Amino acid sequence: MQLPAFDVVSVKTHKDEGMMMRIGISATPDGFQADGAPLQMLIRQAFGLSEDRIQNEPDWTRSARFDINAKVAPEDAPKLKALSMQERSAMILPLLEDRFGLKYHHETRDLQVYTLVVAKGGPKLKESAPAESGGEQPPPPPPPPGGIGGPGGGAARGSPGGARTMMRMSTQGMTLDARGASMASLSQIISQQIGATVVDKTGLTGKYDLTLSFMPDNFMLNGHMMGPGGGGPPGDSGTQTQEPVGPSLFTAVQEQLGLKLVAEKESVDVIVIDHVEQPSAD
Repeated sequence: MQLPAFDVVSVKTHKDEGMMMRIGISATPDGFQADGAPLQMLIRQAFGLSEDRIQNEPDWTRSARFDINAKVAPEDAPKLKALSMQERSAMILPLLEDRFGLKYHHETRDLQVYTLVVAKGGPKLKESAPAESGGEQPPPPPPPPGGIGGPGGGAARGSPGGARTMMRMSTQGMTLDARGASMASLSQIISQQIGATVVDKTGLTGKYDLTLSFMPDNFMLNGHMMGPGGGGPPGDSGTQTQEPVGPSLFTAVQEQLGLKLVAEKESVDVIVIDHVEQPSAD
């Protein structure tokens, strides 16, 4: 299937807003919009892969942030409604190749991945009402490098009648609120947070309303380390800068959702970046 191409694209370097840091990628009726998104995030969104499966990115792709507004031709806009979340994200790849000179190749490498399974005792999930289980939007992006610049930051996704996810950041860590989310969508969100591939093996096929609160690893707010909260499964050791004020993501998934992340080694396909450059001017 040939995906629609963007007809009009605006790419601008993002201007900082002071203490608050705004960041997000969202689907629009006629394309997509990025607000303060690092190029690394855009690349991950385009390929639909976690951080560990995109390798050899220059350091500046993590810090340089961009505002992008991309629209298809008016006659192509109705076609977007029939596309899946992954297909909408894949439309970003030609834009990155054109405006950022992105070149890459595939390799197979052994990586640690995680499977998402139902924990002992069963899932703790509320199934969504039918009206809330429409088409999903891309999950909220992870926090930018170094954390969020001010309190109360957040990123939201959603559309009327469709699934909606929102990630909020505060001194207590991060809270995910999701409505009408599938396990595949939850796996992708978790994958973004831990920087590793997460495979859904729960066997749960419904759409769910859920809330997940946790303290990310090396989480910073206003330039202060808030405590790692554990960067791996329960029992992993790590250096703490202060007492964590919330559970690790691994603990939160098990205690709050009745699910579990299990580490495994697998040979997986990775994207190796050969070339990427600052964007061409509009």
